[in-house]
Amino acid sequence: MTGFGVLSLVTFFPIFGALLIAAQNRDATRNIRWIALYTSLITFGISLYIWAKFDNGVATFQFVEQMPWLGGSINYKMGVDGISVLFVVLTAFLMPLCILASWESIEDRVKEYMIAFLVLETLMIGVFCALDLVLFYLFFEGGLIPMFLIIGVWGGPRRVYASFKFFLYTLLGSVLMLLAMMAMYWHAGTTDIPTLLAHRFPPDMQWWLWLAFFASFAVKMPMWPVHTWLPDAHVEAPTAGSVILAGILLKMGGYGFLRFSLPMFPVASEEFAPLVFVLSVVAIIYTSLVALAQEDVKKLIAYSSVAHMGFVTMGIFCFNVQGVDGAIFQMLSHGLVSGALFLCVGVVYDRMHTREIAAYGGLVNRMPIYAFVFMLFTMANVGLPGTSGFVGEFLTLLAAFKANTWVAFLATTGVILSAAYALYLYRRMIFGTLDKPALKTITDMSYREVAVFALLVILVVLLGFYPAPILDVTAVSVKNLVSNYEAALKAATALNVPGR
Repeated sequence: MTGFGVLSLVTFFPIFGALLIAAQNRDATRNIRWIALYTSLITFGISLYIWAKFDNGVATFQFVEQMPWLGGSINYKMGVDGISVLFVVLTAFLMPLCILASWESIEDRVKEYMIAFLVLETLMIGVFCALDLVLFYLFFEGGLIPMFLIIGVWGGPRRVYASFKFFLYTLLGSVLMLLAMMAMYWHAGTTDIPTLLAHRFPPDMQWWLWLAFFASFAVKMPMWPVHTWLPDAHVEAPTAGSVILAGILLKMGGYGFLRFSLPMFPVASEEFAPLVFVLSVVAIIYTSLVALAQEDVKKLIAYSSVAHMGFVTMGIFCFNVQGVDGAIFQMLSHGLVSGALFLCVGVVYDRMHTREIAAYGGLVNRMPIYAFVFMLFTMANVGLPGTSGFVGEFLTLLAAFKANTWVAFLATTGVILSAAYALYLYRRMIFGTLDKPALKTITDMSYREVAVFALLVILVVLLGFYPAPILDVTAVSVKNLVSNYEAALKAATALNVPGR
Protein backbone atom coordinates (compact mmCIF):
# COMPACT_ATOMS: atom_id res chain seq x y z
CA MET A 1 0.00 0.00 0.00
CA THR A 2 1.01 3.66 -0.18
CA GLY A 3 0.66 6.46 2.32
CA PHE A 4 0.23 6.12 6.06
CA GLY A 5 -1.21 2.96 7.61
CA VAL A 6 -1.35 1.06 10.87
CA LEU A 7 2.45 0.92 11.29
CA SER A 8 2.74 4.70 10.98
CA LEU A 9 -0.11 4.99 13.49
CA VAL A 10 1.55 2.74 16.09
CA THR A 11 4.88 4.48 15.52
CA PHE A 12 3.79 8.11 15.71
CA PHE A 13 0.79 7.93 18.05
CA PRO A 14 3.05 8.48 21.11
CA ILE A 15 4.14 11.79 19.54
CA PHE A 16 0.49 12.86 19.57
CA GLY A 17 0.40 12.11 23.31
CA ALA A 18 3.65 14.04 23.80
CA LEU A 19 2.11 17.08 22.06
CA LEU A 20 -0.96 16.87 24.31
CA ILE A 21 1.32 16.81 27.36
CA ALA A 22 3.33 19.75 25.99
CA ALA A 23 0.10 21.78 25.89
CA GLN A 24 -0.56 21.10 29.59
CA ASN A 25 0.36 23.43 32.43
CA ARG A 26 3.55 22.27 34.15
CA ASP A 27 1.71 21.98 37.49
CA ALA A 28 -0.99 19.66 36.11
CA THR A 29 1.07 16.55 36.93
CA ARG A 30 -2.00 14.35 37.44
CA ASN A 31 -3.30 15.12 33.92
CA ILE A 32 0.18 14.67 32.45
CA ARG A 33 0.56 11.20 34.00
CA TRP A 34 -2.88 10.06 32.84
CA ILE A 35 -2.34 11.36 29.28
CA ALA A 36 1.00 9.49 29.10
CA LEU A 37 -0.59 6.29 30.43
CA TYR A 38 -3.60 6.41 28.08
CA THR A 39 -1.34 7.17 25.12
CA SER A 40 0.91 4.20 25.86
CA LEU A 41 -2.08 1.89 26.43
CA ILE A 42 -3.67 2.89 23.10
CA THR A 43 -0.31 2.33 21.37
CA PHE A 44 -0.13 -1.12 22.97
CA GLY A 45 -3.67 -1.83 21.75
CA ILE A 46 -2.68 -0.92 18.18
CA SER A 47 0.39 -3.21 18.43
CA LEU A 48 -1.86 -6.08 19.55
CA TYR A 49 -4.08 -5.44 16.51
CA ILE A 50 -0.97 -5.70 14.27
CA TRP A 51 0.00 -8.98 15.97
CA ALA A 52 -3.55 -10.36 15.59
CA LYS A 53 -3.70 -9.46 11.88
CA PHE A 54 -0.17 -10.69 11.15
CA ASP A 55 -0.07 -13.71 8.81
CA ASN A 56 2.36 -16.25 10.31
CA GLY A 57 2.58 -18.21 7.07
CA VAL A 58 4.14 -15.41 5.00
CA ALA A 59 7.89 -14.70 4.99
CA THR A 60 7.67 -11.35 3.22
CA PHE A 61 7.11 -7.98 4.88
CA GLN A 62 3.52 -7.15 5.81
CA PHE A 63 1.54 -3.91 6.39
CA VAL A 64 3.97 -2.25 3.97
CA GLU A 65 3.60 1.53 3.58
CA GLN A 66 5.59 3.61 1.11
CA MET A 67 5.77 7.29 0.22
CA PRO A 68 8.32 9.44 -1.66
CA TRP A 69 10.59 11.16 0.84
CA LEU A 70 14.12 12.32 -0.06
CA GLY A 71 14.81 12.56 -3.77
CA GLY A 72 13.91 9.76 -6.12
CA SER A 73 15.47 6.72 -4.44
CA ILE A 74 15.01 7.33 -0.70
CA ASN A 75 11.46 6.60 0.44
CA TYR A 76 9.51 6.61 3.66
CA LYS A 77 8.89 2.86 3.86
CA MET A 78 7.56 0.81 6.77
CA GLY A 79 6.83 -2.88 7.17
CA VAL A 80 7.20 -5.80 9.58
CA ASP A 81 8.00 -9.49 9.25
CA GLY A 82 8.08 -12.35 11.76
CA ILE A 83 11.41 -11.15 13.15
CA SER A 84 10.38 -7.56 13.86
CA VAL A 85 6.65 -7.61 14.66
CA LEU A 86 7.06 -9.01 18.18
CA PHE A 87 9.62 -6.35 19.10
CA VAL A 88 7.00 -3.73 18.24
CA VAL A 89 4.58 -5.46 20.64
CA LEU A 90 7.26 -5.77 23.36
CA THR A 91 8.12 -2.06 23.12
CA ALA A 92 4.47 -1.03 23.32
CA PHE A 93 3.88 -3.46 26.22
CA LEU A 94 6.75 -2.23 28.40
CA MET A 95 5.96 1.48 28.04
CA PRO A 96 2.74 1.57 30.15
CA LEU A 97 4.58 -0.40 32.84
CA CYS A 98 7.37 2.19 32.83
CA ILE A 99 4.87 5.03 33.22
CA LEU A 100 3.10 3.23 36.08
CA ALA A 101 6.46 2.52 37.75
CA SER A 102 7.27 6.26 37.56
CA TRP A 103 3.86 7.32 38.92
CA GLU A 104 5.06 8.30 42.38
CA SER A 105 8.85 8.10 42.16
CA ILE A 106 9.22 10.94 39.60
CA GLU A 107 8.10 14.27 41.06
CA ASP A 108 10.49 16.71 39.38
CA ARG A 109 9.90 17.86 35.78
CA VAL A 110 7.13 15.27 35.26
CA LYS A 111 6.00 16.97 32.04
CA GLU A 112 9.41 16.73 30.37
CA TYR A 113 9.92 13.19 31.70
CA MET A 114 6.71 11.86 30.13
CA ILE A 115 7.40 13.67 26.84
CA ALA A 116 10.89 12.11 26.71
CA PHE A 117 9.46 8.62 27.22
CA LEU A 118 6.75 8.99 24.58
CA VAL A 119 9.21 10.38 22.03
CA LEU A 120 11.55 7.49 22.87
CA GLU A 121 8.70 5.03 22.27
CA THR A 122 8.13 6.43 18.77
CA LEU A 123 11.82 6.15 17.90
CA MET A 124 12.14 2.58 19.26
CA ILE A 125 9.07 1.29 17.40
CA GLY A 126 10.32 3.05 14.26
CA VAL A 127 13.57 1.05 14.37
CA PHE A 128 11.66 -2.24 14.09
CA CYS A 129 9.29 -0.97 11.37
CA ALA A 130 11.69 0.94 9.08
CA LEU A 131 12.31 -0.59 5.64
CA ASP A 132 14.67 2.10 4.37
CA LEU A 133 18.30 2.49 5.47
CA VAL A 134 18.06 6.25 6.01
CA LEU A 135 14.80 5.94 7.95
CA PHE A 136 16.25 3.11 10.04
CA TYR A 137 19.35 5.17 10.83
CA LEU A 138 17.28 8.20 11.89
CA PHE A 139 15.18 6.11 14.28
CA PHE A 140 18.21 4.11 15.50
CA GLU A 141 20.26 7.21 16.33
CA GLY A 142 17.34 9.39 17.36
CA GLY A 143 16.67 7.13 20.34
CA LEU A 144 19.96 8.27 21.86
CA ILE A 145 18.63 11.77 22.52
CA PRO A 146 15.64 11.07 24.83
CA MET A 147 17.57 8.29 26.60
CA PHE A 148 20.52 10.66 27.10
CA LEU A 149 18.13 13.16 28.72
CA ILE A 150 16.34 10.54 30.84
CA ILE A 151 19.64 9.39 32.35
CA GLY A 152 21.24 12.85 32.51
CA VAL A 153 18.28 14.72 34.08
CA TRP A 154 16.46 12.15 36.24
CA GLY A 155 19.37 9.82 37.04
CA GLY A 156 21.55 9.32 40.10
CA PRO A 157 24.53 11.28 41.45
CA ARG A 158 26.86 10.39 38.53
CA ARG A 159 24.15 10.77 35.90
CA VAL A 160 26.01 13.26 33.69
CA TYR A 161 29.07 11.00 33.42
CA ALA A 162 26.90 7.94 32.68
CA SER A 163 24.77 9.73 30.08
CA PHE A 164 27.78 11.09 28.19
CA LYS A 165 29.51 7.69 28.26
CA PHE A 166 26.34 6.03 26.92
CA PHE A 167 25.98 8.66 24.19
CA LEU A 168 29.60 8.68 23.01
CA TYR A 169 30.02 4.88 22.97
CA THR A 170 26.91 4.30 20.90
CA LEU A 171 27.43 7.29 18.60
CA LEU A 172 31.00 6.29 17.72
CA GLY A 173 29.99 2.87 16.42
CA SER A 174 27.02 4.32 14.56
CA VAL A 175 29.20 6.76 12.58
CA LEU A 176 30.93 3.76 11.00
CA MET A 177 27.54 2.24 10.21
CA LEU A 178 26.52 5.48 8.46
CA LEU A 179 29.62 5.29 6.23
CA ALA A 180 28.76 1.67 5.42
CA MET A 181 25.20 2.67 4.49
CA MET A 182 26.58 5.30 2.08
CA ALA A 183 28.81 2.67 0.47
CA MET A 184 25.82 0.33 0.10
CA TYR A 185 23.79 3.09 -1.55
CA TRP A 186 26.58 3.85 -4.01
CA HIS A 187 26.97 0.17 -4.89
CA ALA A 188 23.31 -0.90 -5.04
CA GLY A 189 21.76 2.45 -6.05
CA THR A 190 19.03 2.18 -3.41
CA THR A 191 18.42 2.40 0.32
CA ASP A 192 15.39 0.08 0.18
CA ILE A 193 15.99 -2.72 2.70
CA PRO A 194 13.98 -5.49 0.89
CA THR A 195 15.91 -4.72 -2.31
CA LEU A 196 19.24 -4.76 -0.45
CA LEU A 197 18.36 -8.13 1.09
CA ALA A 198 18.33 -9.59 -2.41
CA HIS A 199 21.43 -7.66 -3.55
CA ARG A 200 24.74 -9.52 -3.67
CA PHE A 201 27.63 -7.39 -2.42
CA PRO A 202 31.16 -8.50 -3.43
CA PRO A 203 32.86 -10.60 -0.70
CA ASP A 204 35.70 -8.09 -0.29
CA MET A 205 33.18 -5.29 0.22
CA GLN A 206 31.11 -7.43 2.60
CA TRP A 207 34.13 -7.74 4.87
CA TRP A 208 34.32 -3.99 5.49
CA LEU A 209 30.55 -3.47 5.59
CA TRP A 210 30.16 -6.24 8.16
CA LEU A 211 32.81 -4.69 10.42
CA ALA A 212 31.20 -1.24 10.17
CA PHE A 213 27.75 -2.58 11.13
CA PHE A 214 29.31 -4.77 13.81
CA ALA A 215 30.90 -1.69 15.42
CA SER A 216 27.45 -0.21 15.94
CA PHE A 217 25.48 -3.32 16.88
CA ALA A 218 28.16 -4.72 19.22
CA VAL A 219 28.12 -1.52 21.28
CA LYS A 220 24.33 -1.42 21.31
CA MET A 221 23.91 -5.01 22.56
CA PRO A 222 26.46 -4.57 24.26
CA MET A 223 29.12 -7.21 23.57
CA TRP A 224 32.34 -7.63 25.51
CA PRO A 225 34.65 -5.59 25.58
CA VAL A 226 32.50 -2.56 24.55
CA HIS A 227 29.98 -3.21 27.34
CA THR A 228 31.40 -0.88 30.01
CA TRP A 229 28.87 1.92 29.37
CA LEU A 230 25.95 -0.34 30.34
CA PRO A 231 26.54 -0.85 34.09
CA ASP A 232 27.12 2.91 34.56
CA ALA A 233 24.00 3.78 32.56
CA HIS A 234 21.86 1.29 34.49
CA VAL A 235 23.09 2.38 37.91
CA GLU A 236 22.41 6.06 37.24
CA ALA A 237 19.21 5.76 35.19
CA PRO A 238 15.80 6.01 36.88
CA THR A 239 13.96 2.70 37.23
CA ALA A 240 11.85 3.14 34.08
CA GLY A 241 14.96 4.18 32.14
CA SER A 242 16.69 0.93 33.15
CA VAL A 243 13.63 -1.09 32.09
CA ILE A 244 13.64 0.44 28.60
CA LEU A 245 17.42 0.24 28.32
CA ALA A 246 17.48 -3.48 29.16
CA GLY A 247 14.12 -4.36 27.63
CA ILE A 248 14.34 -2.66 24.24
CA LEU A 249 17.49 -0.66 23.46
CA LEU A 250 19.82 -3.64 23.95
CA LYS A 251 17.69 -5.69 21.54
CA MET A 252 18.34 -3.26 18.68
CA GLY A 253 21.85 -4.71 18.29
CA GLY A 254 20.58 -8.28 17.96
CA TYR A 255 17.83 -7.13 15.61
CA GLY A 256 20.46 -5.34 13.50
CA PHE A 257 22.50 -8.55 13.14
CA LEU A 258 19.37 -10.40 11.96
CA ARG A 259 18.17 -7.66 9.62
CA PHE A 260 21.51 -6.60 8.09
CA SER A 261 24.63 -8.63 8.95
CA LEU A 262 23.41 -12.17 8.20
CA PRO A 263 21.24 -11.65 5.11
CA MET A 264 23.20 -8.82 3.45
CA PHE A 265 26.78 -9.92 4.27
CA PRO A 266 26.59 -13.74 4.44
CA VAL A 267 30.18 -14.45 3.33
CA ALA A 268 31.62 -12.03 5.89
CA SER A 269 29.28 -13.36 8.59
CA GLU A 270 30.59 -16.88 7.96
CA GLU A 271 34.20 -15.68 8.21
CA PHE A 272 33.69 -13.64 11.36
CA ALA A 273 31.56 -16.26 13.18
CA PRO A 274 34.58 -17.60 15.17
CA LEU A 275 35.29 -14.06 16.40
CA VAL A 276 31.67 -13.65 17.52
CA PHE A 277 31.77 -17.04 19.27
CA VAL A 278 34.88 -16.04 21.22
CA LEU A 279 33.40 -12.68 22.24
CA SER A 280 30.09 -14.33 23.19
CA VAL A 281 31.72 -16.99 25.38
CA VAL A 282 33.95 -14.41 27.07
CA ALA A 283 30.89 -12.22 27.71
CA ILE A 284 28.92 -15.14 29.18
CA ILE A 285 31.69 -16.31 31.53
CA TYR A 286 33.57 -13.09 32.35
CA THR A 287 30.57 -10.84 33.04
CA SER A 288 28.95 -13.59 35.13
CA LEU A 289 32.08 -13.67 37.31
CA VAL A 290 32.06 -9.87 37.51
CA ALA A 291 28.39 -9.98 38.55
CA LEU A 292 29.35 -12.24 41.48
CA ALA A 293 31.58 -9.47 42.85
CA GLN A 294 29.01 -6.65 42.72
CA GLU A 295 27.65 -4.88 45.78
CA ASP A 296 25.11 -2.78 43.84
CA VAL A 297 21.89 -4.58 42.84
CA LYS A 298 21.48 -2.71 39.56
CA LYS A 299 25.09 -3.31 38.55
CA LEU A 300 24.70 -7.04 39.16
CA ILE A 301 21.59 -7.20 36.96
CA ALA A 302 23.32 -5.05 34.32
CA TYR A 303 26.26 -7.46 34.08
CA SER A 304 23.81 -10.37 33.89
CA SER A 305 22.24 -8.63 30.86
CA VAL A 306 25.62 -8.61 29.09
CA ALA A 307 25.95 -12.34 29.78
CA HIS A 308 22.46 -13.06 28.43
CA MET A 309 23.15 -11.06 25.29
CA GLY A 310 26.16 -13.35 24.80
CA PHE A 311 23.69 -16.23 24.31
CA VAL A 312 21.87 -14.11 21.71
CA THR A 313 24.96 -13.40 19.56
CA MET A 314 26.07 -17.02 19.91
CA GLY A 315 22.68 -18.25 18.69
CA ILE A 316 22.51 -15.83 15.76
CA PHE A 317 25.94 -16.80 14.41
CA CYS A 318 25.25 -20.53 14.59
CA PHE A 319 23.40 -19.93 11.27
CA ASN A 320 20.71 -22.50 11.91
CA VAL A 321 16.99 -22.28 12.65
CA GLN A 322 17.27 -23.27 16.31
CA GLY A 323 19.95 -20.65 16.93
CA VAL A 324 18.07 -17.76 15.35
CA ASP A 325 14.76 -18.85 16.92
CA GLY A 326 16.48 -19.13 20.28
CA ALA A 327 18.17 -15.74 19.92
CA ILE A 328 14.87 -13.98 19.11
CA PHE A 329 13.08 -15.78 21.95
CA GLN A 330 15.94 -14.97 24.34
CA MET A 331 15.75 -11.28 23.41
CA LEU A 332 11.99 -11.13 23.96
CA SER A 333 12.19 -13.12 27.20
CA HIS A 334 15.09 -11.03 28.47
CA GLY A 335 13.06 -7.91 27.71
CA LEU A 336 10.37 -9.16 30.09
CA VAL A 337 12.62 -10.68 32.76
CA SER A 338 15.31 -8.02 33.02
CA GLY A 339 12.68 -5.30 32.84
CA ALA A 340 10.86 -6.99 35.73
CA LEU A 341 14.08 -7.32 37.75
CA PHE A 342 14.82 -3.61 37.39
CA LEU A 343 11.23 -2.88 38.44
CA CYS A 344 11.85 -5.10 41.51
CA VAL A 345 14.91 -3.01 42.36
CA GLY A 346 12.82 0.13 41.92
CA VAL A 347 10.25 -1.12 44.47
CA VAL A 348 12.79 -1.32 47.31
CA TYR A 349 14.79 1.70 46.11
CA ASP A 350 11.67 3.90 46.35
CA ARG A 351 11.37 2.83 50.01
CA MET A 352 15.03 2.75 51.09
CA HIS A 353 16.83 5.02 48.56
CA THR A 354 19.80 2.70 48.33
CA ARG A 355 20.83 -0.03 45.89
CA GLU A 356 23.54 -1.56 48.10
CA ILE A 357 22.89 -5.27 48.64
CA ALA A 358 24.32 -5.01 52.16
CA ALA A 359 21.56 -2.55 53.13
CA TYR A 360 18.94 -5.30 52.81
CA GLY A 361 18.31 -8.70 54.34
CA GLY A 362 15.31 -10.58 55.70
CA LEU A 363 12.83 -8.80 53.43
CA VAL A 364 10.65 -11.92 53.29
CA ASN A 365 9.55 -11.15 56.88
CA ARG A 366 8.06 -7.79 55.86
CA MET A 367 7.45 -8.19 52.10
CA PRO A 368 6.23 -11.74 51.31
CA ILE A 369 4.53 -10.76 48.02
CA TYR A 370 7.67 -8.94 46.88
CA ALA A 371 9.79 -11.95 47.89
CA PHE A 372 7.66 -14.26 45.71
CA VAL A 373 7.72 -11.95 42.68
CA PHE A 374 11.47 -11.35 42.98
CA MET A 375 12.05 -15.11 43.31
CA LEU A 376 10.08 -15.87 40.14
CA PHE A 377 12.02 -13.38 38.02
CA THR A 378 15.34 -14.42 39.57
CA MET A 379 14.61 -18.02 38.58
CA ALA A 380 13.59 -16.89 35.08
CA ASN A 381 16.87 -14.95 34.81
CA VAL A 382 18.75 -18.16 35.69
CA GLY A 383 16.84 -20.04 32.98
CA LEU A 384 14.78 -22.35 35.20
CA PRO A 385 12.58 -24.77 33.19
CA GLY A 386 8.99 -23.57 33.29
CA THR A 387 9.98 -19.95 32.77
CA SER A 388 10.54 -18.08 29.50
CA GLY A 389 14.26 -17.75 30.30
CA PHE A 390 14.77 -21.49 29.78
CA VAL A 391 13.42 -21.74 26.22
CA GLY A 392 15.77 -19.20 24.64
CA GLU A 393 18.88 -20.49 26.42
CA PHE A 394 18.06 -24.10 25.60
CA LEU A 395 17.55 -23.38 21.88
CA THR A 396 20.76 -21.32 21.58
CA LEU A 397 22.80 -23.99 23.40
CA LEU A 398 21.26 -26.69 21.17
CA ALA A 399 22.26 -24.68 18.10
CA ALA A 400 25.75 -24.05 19.48
CA PHE A 401 26.24 -27.78 20.08
CA LYS A 402 25.51 -28.39 16.39
CA ALA A 403 27.90 -25.63 15.32
CA ASN A 404 30.75 -26.10 17.82
CA THR A 405 30.68 -28.36 20.88
CA TRP A 406 33.38 -26.37 22.71
CA VAL A 407 31.37 -23.16 22.36
CA ALA A 408 28.31 -24.96 23.74
CA PHE A 409 30.31 -26.44 26.63
CA LEU A 410 31.85 -23.10 27.66
CA ALA A 411 28.53 -21.26 27.29
CA THR A 412 26.83 -23.83 29.54
CA THR A 413 29.20 -22.87 32.36
CA GLY A 414 27.59 -19.43 32.13
CA VAL A 415 24.25 -21.00 33.11
CA ILE A 416 25.87 -22.36 36.29
CA LEU A 417 27.49 -19.01 37.06
CA SER A 418 24.20 -17.17 36.49
CA ALA A 419 22.59 -19.42 39.10
CA ALA A 420 25.44 -18.58 41.48
CA TYR A 421 25.13 -14.79 41.29
CA ALA A 422 21.32 -14.75 41.10
CA LEU A 423 20.84 -17.00 44.13
CA TYR A 424 23.59 -15.13 46.01
CA LEU A 425 21.70 -11.87 45.42
CA TYR A 426 18.35 -13.36 46.42
CA ARG A 427 19.69 -14.94 49.61
CA ARG A 428 21.35 -11.74 50.80
CA MET A 429 18.34 -9.51 50.13
CA ILE A 430 15.35 -11.71 50.95
CA PHE A 431 16.44 -14.33 53.50
CA GLY A 432 18.21 -14.03 56.83
CA THR A 433 17.22 -12.08 59.92
CA LEU A 434 15.54 -8.69 59.71
CA ASP A 435 18.16 -6.95 61.86
CA LYS A 436 18.51 -3.57 60.11
CA PRO A 437 16.43 -0.88 61.87
CA ALA A 438 15.49 0.86 58.60
CA LEU A 439 13.80 -2.32 57.35
CA LYS A 440 11.57 -2.77 60.41
CA THR A 441 8.85 -0.55 58.95
CA ILE A 442 9.25 -1.31 55.23
CA THR A 443 5.91 -2.06 53.55
CA ASP A 444 5.03 -4.70 50.96
CA MET A 445 4.04 -3.91 47.38
CA SER A 446 1.07 -1.59 46.80
CA TYR A 447 -1.87 -2.42 44.53
CA ARG A 448 -0.30 -0.27 41.79
CA GLU A 449 2.97 -2.20 42.01
CA VAL A 450 1.17 -5.57 42.04
CA ALA A 451 -0.73 -4.50 38.91
CA VAL A 452 2.56 -3.64 37.18
CA PHE A 453 4.02 -7.10 37.93
CA ALA A 454 0.90 -9.22 37.39
CA LEU A 455 1.07 -9.34 33.57
CA LEU A 456 4.85 -9.87 33.63
CA VAL A 457 4.47 -12.84 35.97
CA ILE A 458 1.77 -14.40 33.77
CA LEU A 459 3.75 -13.91 30.55
CA VAL A 460 7.04 -15.27 31.92
CA VAL A 461 5.36 -18.44 33.21
CA LEU A 462 3.04 -18.87 30.19
CA LEU A 463 5.85 -18.54 27.64
CA GLY A 464 7.96 -20.94 29.70
CA PHE A 465 5.35 -23.69 29.31
CA TYR A 466 3.88 -22.63 25.96
CA PRO A 467 6.37 -20.75 23.73
CA ALA A 468 4.29 -21.29 20.56
CA PRO A 469 2.83 -17.71 20.41
CA ILE A 470 6.40 -16.48 19.82
CA LEU A 471 7.88 -19.34 17.80
CA ASP A 472 4.88 -19.59 15.44
CA VAL A 473 5.22 -15.94 14.47
CA THR A 474 8.98 -16.14 13.85
CA ALA A 475 9.10 -19.61 12.22
CA VAL A 476 8.60 -18.79 8.53
CA SER A 477 10.73 -15.62 8.55
CA VAL A 478 13.57 -17.41 10.37
CA LYS A 479 13.51 -20.36 7.94
CA ASN A 480 13.53 -17.91 5.05
CA LEU A 481 16.48 -16.01 6.57
CA VAL A 482 18.54 -19.18 7.13
CA SER A 483 17.75 -20.67 3.68
CA ASN A 484 18.61 -17.39 1.91
CA TYR A 485 21.85 -17.20 3.90
CA GLU A 486 22.81 -20.75 2.89
CA ALA A 487 21.88 -20.09 -0.75
CA ALA A 488 24.03 -16.93 -0.82
CA LEU A 489 27.01 -18.84 0.59
CA LYS A 490 26.58 -21.59 -2.03
CA ALA A 491 26.38 -18.98 -4.79
CA ALA A 492 29.59 -17.34 -3.56
CA THR A 493 31.32 -20.73 -3.44
CA ALA A 494 30.08 -21.62 -6.94
CA LEU A 495 31.51 -18.39 -8.29
CA ASN A 496 34.78 -19.43 -6.63
CA VAL A 497 35.22 -15.96 -5.23
CA PRO A 498 37.49 -16.20 -2.19
CA GLY A 499 36.61 -14.21 0.93
CA ARG A 500 39.24 -12.29 2.78
